[in-house]
Amino acid sequence: MADLKDTVFKARVLDAEMMRRALTRIAHEIIEKNTGIDDLAVIGIRRRGVPLAERLAAIIKEIEGVSVPVGILDITLYRDDLTTLAVQPIVHKTEVPFSINNKKIILVDDVLYTGRTVRAALDALVDLGRPKLTQLAILIDRGHRELPIRADFVGKNIPTSRKELIAVNVEEIDGMDNVEIHEFV
Repeated sequence: MADLKDTVFKARVLDAEMMRRALTRIAHEIIEKNTGIDDLAVIGIRRRGVPLAERLAAIIKEIEGVSVPVGILDITLYRDDLTTLAVQPIVHKTEVPFSINNKKIILVDDVLYTGRTVRAALDALVDLGRPKLTQLAILIDRGHRELPIRADFVGKNIPTSRKELIAVNVEEIDGMDNVEIHEFV
């Protein structure tokens, strides 16, 4: 994500309660589309996809009374812009403490934009095994796809210009829950 210091605040589009409702709706849609939670696992794309994945799993447990496994996927080495990130990019640990083979994987991220992050995540998943199917859950879909990728579950569609940035803040990382639009200066 670009640095917010290079932007000006434009609007708050979701507050904490709206985020909670969007995630609850997504959890219900996941259960419905998969006719339950058999063989279901949730994997968050590191950074903000992880707390969102953990929250989705918690909501699914509230609804179904059964826990679903949760994993953390680091896609750093799978990115197609790796050489532009840093001389020594920071690689974090992928933590998927279960086999993904023959599982229904719900891949979770905060914002769907060009589709390149999801492409990298799909490449990383393939190195872990062969899921029965992979579905994508996104809190915000902002458009501007560069690859033919679409989400199965979307919290909110927010059409943006390329001069705008969507900032998803989560309590676990940022100390608050909200989604804001910022504009580059």
